[in-house]
Amino acid sequence: MPDGDLQGRVALVTGAAHRIGAAIARRLHAEGADLAIHYHTSAADAETLAEELKAQGGAGARVFGCRLDETDNLAPLVESVAATFGGLDILVNNAARFYATPLGEATTDQWRDLVDTNLKAPLFLAQAAQEHLAERQGCIVNLADIHGQRPLAEHPIYSTSKAGIIMLTQALAKDMGPAVRVNAVAPGAALWPETGTSPEHKEAVLQASVLGRRSGGAPVADAVHYLATADYVTGQVLGVEGGRLLY
Repeated sequence: MPDGDLQGRVALVTGAAHRIGAAIARRLHAEGADLAIHYHTSAADAETLAEELKAQGGAGARVFGCRLDETDNLAPLVESVAATFGGLDILVNNAARFYATPLGEATTDQWRDLVDTNLKAPLFLAQAAQEHLAERQGCIVNLADIHGQRPLAEHPIYSTSKAGIIMLTQALAKDMGPAVRVNAVAPGAALWPETGTSPEHKEAVLQASVLGRRSGGAPVADAVHYLATADYVTGQVLGVEGGRLLY
């Protein structure tokens, strides 16, 4: 993939219907990749994004819906994408669940919900995609989080699931090499949660980073694109966090 050119490549992005997933889908499509846009409940947003990308011409875009926390769905998802586009080169494990689970209130249902989507699904999607990716010297890019390195207060299950993604990235890189590269991107303050974030909390987060601002989705998408084309990089976690871990 010289000079970032993804022409003729096929990328599956999970949770791609909106927010950071949509930014990643747009960036990879702009670089020439055919896009498999995965969604769970956001079918209308996924279809709108696919139509937007197809209207730009060039690479294709199709939507694929399924629940990632049901493991039996994952191999059929990969096979459907590969059959539609003739193969698979890039798997971006972006889909994730996020909410607080304070100690004293956390439940086993919350554990299953967060860990099944955030950690179990990326592992079994990688397993399902391994043969297709190896055939085309492909790669996996996982979406980690700075809170997989430094826990977020009142989010012990979420933070643990993202710490698991960092270790999973390294383990898969070792086990899937040399045919398949595996890396991760760890965003910081990219986009605010859709609910429950006060102005005071937002200001505190911005003050706790060197750059003092959110990244938005584009720098995260840039990092995914870089790792998708960085031919001699594997097992790495690329922070896109504005210097927040320096505090």
